[in-house]
Order: sequence, then C-alpha cells, then structure tokens
Amino acid sequence: MRADARSNHERILAAARALFASDGADTQVDAIARRAGVGVGTVYRHFPDKDALMGALVRERFIAFNEQLREAISKGEQQPFAALCEALRANSTALAEDAGTRFAFMRGGERVFAHAHDEVEEYLALTNVLVDRAKRAGSVRPDFDVADVPMLMCGVCATIDAGKGGAGWDWRRHLELVLAGMAAAVAEPSVTSGGTP
Repeated sequence: MRADARSNHERILAAARALFASDGADTQVDAIARRAGVGVGTVYRHFPDKDALMGALVRERFIAFNEQLREAISKGEQQPFAALCEALRANSTALAEDAGTRFAFMRGGERVFAHAHDEVEEYLALTNVLVDRAKRAGSVRPDFDVADVPMLMCGVCATIDAGKGGAGWDWRRHLELVLAGMAAAVAEPSVTSGGTP
C-alpha cells in the first residue's frame, strides 16, 4: 500500500472507531468519510461496506490480543494459569478502552469476524497453549476448554457496556469472578493478583 493510501486507510479506521463508539449502528459511511477527511469513494475503495470496516477493527484488536498472549506464553512457564489470567485481564482492559471495537465485537456477527479469521484462529491456538499448560499443572478446572474463552470475553464486553449505562456493574469484578470459577480447587496463589477480590 502506498504511503498516501496507507494514511487514508488509517484515518478511515480511526474515524470508524470513534463513530462506532458514539453512534453505534446509526454510523453512516458518509459521516466516517467526513471525519476522516476523505471522499466517500475513498472509503469504499478501502472497505466495501460497514462489515468490512468493523472487521478491520476486530482484526487490529486480535493482532494486539495475540501479541499479549505470546508475551504471556514466553513468561508463564512456571505459573501458566496466572499467565492466562493476566493475559485475559490485559485484553479485557484494552477492550474497555476501545468502545468502537467493542461495538464491532458485540454487534458484528459472522460476516465481521470473517475479516479476522486468521487472527482469531491464532488467538485460539495461543490461548490453548496456556490452557494446556495450566491443565498439566492442575491449576485450571479440567472441564475448562479454550472454546470457553470467546464466551468469557463476550460476557466481559457486555458487562463493560452495562456499567457505562449507569447500572453500576464493575466489569473487573465480573472478570475476577469468572477467573476464579476457571481455577481448579487448589490454584496458584497469584491468580487474583492485581484484581478485585
């Protein structure tokens, strides 16, 4: 991608992220173009529809998720469940700070996630490394599976948005309760470090 095209691509994504955060499903492509300072045709050359825009945001977020997981794998040999929990905390915090991508996660559906297929597959594979290590260490409940993690993250997303609406729900507390539920009867002592009891 040429430098000018790459700049337009990044501006369009930044505009989409901001408008999905503020306007949600009411976001219009012409509004994204105005905010990005480009023509509507330029938006469509980069992204044929809103699903593609949301998919690009999801893809970017999974790239960041996967970097966090790779770091957890490199550091979590001795306490794999603690490493898994820390990665999930870090990734949840990133989602809490990115309402536009959170909207794409919750409202996008299969057509949106298809744009991030490879990154999602890598996410599951990396997460599975930590889950398998934790199972071998006896620190995660034996019936917990990597397929449970996307549901866990969706629940955290829902709690973040419910809390924003004034319900008083604390997504961090929700996450800590879920992490505690993942643990085996005798878990590593540092599982809840840095979280809300």
